[in-house]
Amino acid sequence: MQLLASLTKCSTLGLIQISTELNINNPLASLFPRSGTARLQLSSNQKEGGTPYKLRCQVTVPTAVPQPHAPSGGRSNQFADRKVIRLALPSKGRMAEGTINLLKECQLSVHKPNPRQYTADIPELDNLEVWFQRESDVVRKLLSGDVDLGIVGYDIVAEYGQDDGDLIIIHDALGFGECHLSLGIPTYGIFENVSSVAELAAMPQWTADHPLRIVTGFTYLGNRFLKNKGLKHAQLSTADGALEAAPAMGTADAILDLVSSGTTLKENNLKEIDGGRLISSQAVFVASKRALLERKGVLDIAHEMLERLEAHLRARNQFLVTGNMRGDSPAEIAERILTKTHFPGLQGPTISPVYTSKTGIAKVDYYAVALCIRKNDLYDAVRELRAIGGSGVLVSPLTYIFEEEPRRWRELLQNLEL
Repeated sequence: MQLLASLTKCSTLGLIQISTELNINNPLASLFPRSGTARLQLSSNQKEGGTPYKLRCQVTVPTAVPQPHAPSGGRSNQFADRKVIRLALPSKGRMAEGTINLLKECQLSVHKPNPRQYTADIPELDNLEVWFQRESDVVRKLLSGDVDLGIVGYDIVAEYGQDDGDLIIIHDALGFGECHLSLGIPTYGIFENVSSVAELAAMPQWTADHPLRIVTGFTYLGNRFLKNKGLKHAQLSTADGALEAAPAMGTADAILDLVSSGTTLKENNLKEIDGGRLISSQAVFVASKRALLERKGVLDIAHEMLERLEAHLRARNQFLVTGNMRGDSPAEIAERILTKTHFPGLQGPTISPVYTSKTGIAKVDYYAVALCIRKNDLYDAVRELRAIGGSGVLVSPLTYIFEEEPRRWRELLQNLEL
């Protein structure tokens, strides 16, 4: 950086007055003031005229330093310049672990050479960067335009997205991180016989001077809940850490928090009540509508990821059951399966001839039947298949079930008006 300076020395005080001007052609100039003054006091072990001198710098800035990458209207002003596509993933916790595992099962392994890095890539997807972020920042950076796609809990989308129209949920049920946001009140004292939000709101204890105190980390959803439920005399406060201890400590009357199994509530003498559940949540695949429409390649990557996610999740807990059956024709075998069992398969049974050559001439003695069966129905399906003549039954897990076109892809295109 070029610095133009004029010096004035005051020999009596040992001070140097400097007036500066930055070369505005320098790329770093925007981070510093265009001009300013500095007072430098020289310091040395040498002596001049028997008096030691010091060097001290004091800078006076006439204008505020510009902030780099300031968003315009809530959206990043770098949106148009960035060519690479960014996918934001949770950086820690169970949501992060579930996300990495699901992507790996879909043959989308996240490659992160250095565990301390916050960036990675997915070799199967070209021109894509993976950014690891706090869950709330995944949503914030989707809204600011700093990332294009993300995987995060729906509760975080609802709380930090605040119904912003730029957020589009591409897949709403990734199958992990299941929980719900719910109101929890004590099981004892004045709350012992309270079993609904209506009863809670009608309690005479709550007044304008003494409102129901609810501690939560979800203030946006919490305020909407209070308004919808008519809880006029209620007050939200925020806290970090385990909220379940707040009622016992006397710092709150109730909590509004995420509940998975409900065990933590019970262990802290808290209960859920009718009408107290706000939303159900699990991991979702979300995107910026603007990025899908305007950034080249984002829609293609979203399609590729959605295809893999849909196919894998559809095949989860599904098994392929195959067996041989004697019959006169494929149609006769199919009729037997459709009328005498409860398991027709996806669209119906697949039936193909099985050739044998006991006499040296290939002929059809059996027909092979293939059925897609849910895990919970597996034993019943095998039993019914054997009851109508099935033998040599084989069972194998499925990895993917690809449809002609995923339903969610059609819905996404409709949402984008494409």
